[in-house]
Amino acid sequence: MSTQKVYVNRTLNLKKIKYIGLDMDHTLVRYNTENFERLSHTTIIDKLVSKKGYPEVIRKFQFDFQFALRGLVIDRQRGNLLKLNRYTAIRNSFHGLKPLDYKIHRKMYHSTYIDLSKSDYLAVDTSFSYSLAHAYSQLVDLKDSDPSLKLPEYSIIADDVLDALDEAHRDGSLKDAVRKNVEHYIIKDESVVRALEKYKKHGKKIFIVTNSEFHYSKLLLDYAINPFLKDHKSWVDLFEYVVTFAQKPKFFYEDSRFLKVNPEDGTMTNVEGKLTPGVYQGGNAKKFTSTLDLEGDDILYIGDHIYGDILRLKKDCNWRTAMIIEELEHEIKQNKTAEPYMAEIDSLMKQKEPLEDILTDLMTQKYERSTKVDESKIDQLQKEIGDFDTQISQLIKKQQALYNPNWGQLMRAGNEESYFAYQMERYACVYMSKVEDLFDLSPRTYFRAPRRPLSHEVE
Repeated sequence: MSTQKVYVNRTLNLKKIKYIGLDMDHTLVRYNTENFERLSHTTIIDKLVSKKGYPEVIRKFQFDFQFALRGLVIDRQRGNLLKLNRYTAIRNSFHGLKPLDYKIHRKMYHSTYIDLSKSDYLAVDTSFSYSLAHAYSQLVDLKDSDPSLKLPEYSIIADDVLDALDEAHRDGSLKDAVRKNVEHYIIKDESVVRALEKYKKHGKKIFIVTNSEFHYSKLLLDYAINPFLKDHKSWVDLFEYVVTFAQKPKFFYEDSRFLKVNPEDGTMTNVEGKLTPGVYQGGNAKKFTSTLDLEGDDILYIGDHIYGDILRLKKDCNWRTAMIIEELEHEIKQNKTAEPYMAEIDSLMKQKEPLEDILTDLMTQKYERSTKVDESKIDQLQKEIGDFDTQISQLIKKQQALYNPNWGQLMRAGNEESYFAYQMERYACVYMSKVEDLFDLSPRTYFRAPRRPLSHEVE
């Protein structure tokens, strides 16, 4: 069976995997991300006004789902939103809601490589971050346009927006809205349930590790899983273990205790000794792995958060990893549409490069004064090269317009890999746009990593 919807960074043999773990939000259970992020944006603004004393005028902010992109970075000190390449060099930048002028960008960030460990920078790296990035940029724009409002410094605004979003997740503001209108925010998918039951028939053990607390997890699993079960009475029977309120990424490197949860009423008791199948709260990956007598390579964990689900897990536990990138489906579709533009860009580049070589030789001769050069020839070459650059630039704009209007492709920063793509490639064994892309395949599938040529191997 074709594996074209699952993309391979490292070889992975599903036949040898004994346990398959799943994050819940945006992985096992799909959200209508635009609806949820609009809710998040509204909630952030409400908390900034009611809890932080921001002016009422910000309630007029409208959410633009297309404004931001996963993998961006907030420059807290300057009020900018940045897109980085794989080396953390800045390749695109916005101040507030407007792109930074090229000359200003060069002056501000010339040859700057971002150190993401510094508190000056805040990563926008989850599906829950679109609202954060847009609200921050709107506030920066308002601060600059209306000083009379006396909004805080850019760095304080960043902290306030992040605090408001975190509080909305902690205090139930978002979850309560989902409870009241589940069908507006959660997407049911029978094919996922069918595929999970198929994998169980092949002897695979399936478990969940989620940061959501038990009652919210139960709500979503009752809604998205139970209606489609054929071989099991409920999700409690389908999943070997369900770990709620796991506090990832701490789950992968700290030593928190497990609490056993009664799925009937949510009451909890302390766990003594080894784990047995069931529902839990908290805990840690070390005990989970050891109590089941598993090695890291026996477990495949699937999640959507590069840091919380993939990076720390790979570093600290050495489980096999799979990453869900919802935006990938649209990006791949647009790649097909962009092919004529890319072909034309390549053709123009092949015509332009020989002219650049000739100009280089002429300019070298001129400055070394080894021979007299034809100045009119130099002028003509510069004009022709400039004409090619204009054509190529226009085509690049058309090509990038097929993706996010502000940031282009998720996986690229210009011609280079984006920093998000670099992290994903480094820490995820395989990746896909949705979890059923993997579960549609045979549980005996062998994913072979492609041989990637080095620069010196490419003619």
